[in-house]
Formats: sequence, structure tokens, C-alpha cells
Amino acid sequence: MLIAEDLLLLLYDDERGKPITGAPGLDYALAGAVLIELSVLGKLGIAGEGEEVKHGRLKVLDASPTGDAILDERLAYIAGKPGKRPTDQIVRLSKKLRDQLLARLAERGVLTADEGKVLGIFPATRWPAADARHEAEVRSALASVLNVGTTPDQRTSALIALLSALNVVPKVVTDAVDKKALKRRAKEIAESDWAADAVKKAVAEMQAAVTTAVVVSAAATSSAGS
Repeated sequence: MLIAEDLLLLLYDDERGKPITGAPGLDYALAGAVLIELSVLGKLGIAGEGEEVKHGRLKVLDASPTGDAILDERLAYIAGKPGKRPTDQIVRLSKKLRDQLLARLAERGVLTADEGKVLGIFPATRWPAADARHEAEVRSALASVLNVGTTPDQRTSALIALLSALNVVPKVVTDAVDKKALKRRAKEIAESDWAADAVKKAVAEMQAAVTTAVVVSAAATSSAGS
């Protein structure tokens, strides 16, 4: 499973088959997860001072395929447009990503594609869980880290950082008594030295992209209303 696939499972209600948080935050978080995975695999990095690529921009360390179609499609795109800011790439990388991940999880029998209609008119698809065993293991790892205090591995830390950026940790880890303490613990892990600087930079840029999108969306809605 990709980190993005684990994240998607956590962000969809198993019974209702609908997301527990809205767009564009969810989609940008998935794209951020792809950037994190490619960084962890040594495919991408963030340029420092004095490098050929402008400081703070994405640089390709290894453009060879990973063997995963979803990752390779995005890696090839980044390689074809080097030197972009991670925030800008997150917007582009998010396009059709959720649909690709949902379809693949359904093909594997993890989710079910439940076709229906909203108000009996508009086509809509719900994605309830068909086999929640893997997701249960992921949730158990999250709860162990956030509720018990066990030391997280890199993958779990990445998921916690992404969930914290979306501010949905209490919606995912629902058995915590003190939600404020839960969010505080998640933030501490997100800001800790759980990964290389390039990976943490990808998380930070994803947070910035989500925040920017929410602000722009709110401004557009306000303008339309007036």
C-alpha cells in the first residue's frame, strides 16, 4: 500500500463510503502523500543554497521508475518540469489522484464501488469498505502512537503529519478521551525529526497548499455571494 492509499482509507467512512473531510484539502493531502513517498524513496528532494535548482524548489534525484503506476506518472511529470515549488506541484499532482486511488483499492477488493444517484438524478459513487483488515492495522498503529505513546515508524509518522495538517486527527483516532492532548501529540510528532529535511519540507508545503486553497475558496465564495 502507498502512504496515499492508507491516508485515503483513513479519510473515508467505512460504512457510508464518503470522505470525512472536504476538498480541496483531502486531494492536496493525497498529493502531499505522493511527494512524501517519492522523497522517502530517494526520488525527490528540496534544493538547498548554491544548487543548480533554485533554493526551496523540487529537484529530481532519481527519475527511474518505482514500479508503481501512480507514483511513476507523477514522478515523470515532475521530472519533465523541474525546479517548481512543491506547493505548485501539489495542485497539479492532485488532479485525478483520488479517483485513481479509489479505483485501484476497489480493484483489490479493499473498497466497493457503490453506484447510485443523489436526489435520484445526479450520478454518485460511494466507496464503503469491503475488506477493512489493512485499515484496522493502520488505525491500531496510529492509536498506539497517539494514545499509548509508542515510538512511531516513518510511515506512521508521515500519516500523523498529514492528518495533523488536515486537522482531522480526532476524526480518525476516535477513542481518545482528551482530544486536545491527542492533537497536541500529533503536532509534536509532525514537527519532530521523524524524517529527512526534504520529506518534512514536503509535508510543510502540503500544509501551505491546503491553507492557500481554503483561503482562496472562501474568498471566491464570499465574492460570489456579494
